[in-house]
Amino acid sequence: MVAAAGFVFAAVVYVLAVLTRAGQTIENAALRGADQDDVSETDAAWQALGQITVYSLAAAVVAVVLVGVLRKRWDLTIAAVGVIVAGQVVVQGLKRFVLPRPALVEVTGDYAHNSLPSGHTTIAMTVLFAAIIVVPWKWRGVVLFFVLPWATAIGQYTLTAKWHRLSDTLAADGIALALAALAAWWLQRKGALQPYTGPRRVGRVVLVVFWSLIAVVTLALGAILWVFPLAQEGLNADEWVIYLGAGSFASAGSLIAALTYVACWRRIA
Repeated sequence: MVAAAGFVFAAVVYVLAVLTRAGQTIENAALRGADQDDVSETDAAWQALGQITVYSLAAAVVAVVLVGVLRKRWDLTIAAVGVIVAGQVVVQGLKRFVLPRPALVEVTGDYAHNSLPSGHTTIAMTVLFAAIIVVPWKWRGVVLFFVLPWATAIGQYTLTAKWHRLSDTLAADGIALALAALAAWWLQRKGALQPYTGPRRVGRVVLVVFWSLIAVVTLALGAILWVFPLAQEGLNADEWVIYLGAGSFASAGSLIAALTYVACWRRIA
């Protein structure tokens, strides 16, 4: 069900943002609004995104494999690595060969080509999901503490650096979640997952509650920044405000996808 919902969500995002004139206009306005961001924020975004390379991705895969080997769990290792690899195969295939971006509004240069889904956001989210799959139950809180903030920031940074549109990050969130859910479903059908009956980790509960509140706040902030300006000024709303709203929605999308997957693994070892 989660996998199906992730794929459907990505498809709906594509239809609304790419195949409609209003969607393209709003997202292009958000990209232009990013030009007004502080230079230090832009530099930080470029630096963070620049650290995601073939070599850093390979290092992440090696780390995942190492954890799986140390646990002597090849099934978890295959599932976790499969999520990362499948994520790039799917999004790059969709972006380069499958999904068109019709010219519904007059644009030039980088705004004209299709950039959905975001490869960087997919990398960040699939690495997070792979870590959740492969680490022992007691270490999932550590993953949430260190990896979740990074994965969430990457989605927002793609907008700040103008590498991607909001729809690119949201579609990547949906696809990454769907692939990770399929991996968990495969593990469950193999009998590789068991209920956890041990004590509750209070620190992890606090982290989940905290990030859930952040997700609600960022989602509400994005809605406020978009609904009122667009209702009053239509598609001519202030580009800076539209950009801020897009950034809030990007953060909310990554958080909701991550927390949904964590919920699927609740008390499962």
